[in-house]
Amino acid sequence: MVSIKTFRQLANSFPEVQELPHFEKASFRVNKKIFATLAENNCIAMLTLSLIDQSVFCSFDTTVIYPVPGAWGAKGCTYINLKKIKKAMLKDALGCAYNNISTKKK
Repeated sequence: MVSIKTFRQLANSFPEVQELPHFEKASFRVNKKIFATLAENNCIAMLTLSLIDQSVFCSFDTTVIYPVPGAWGAKGCTYINLKKIKKAMLKDALGCAYNNISTKKK
């Protein structure tokens, strides 16, 4: 399990990250683009992964990490169950999401 506090620390540890509100969630952005959101009430995070990274991470266990249903999931948006994921895997997934967004053209 990863706590809300730990998730925030990990997401904010990347260069130039801004934590801002996004509807009822917290969003974590680089270059004004969201790479992660956090729904504290549900202990669920969403990461914006490449389709390849999404496929790799989701192959681990779909009760832990799984595509967002519908069109957003088809674009790489991926849910993370913070109650079930191990910290090391979350760090890897966050790094992929951050790199996926930070390397895109502004």
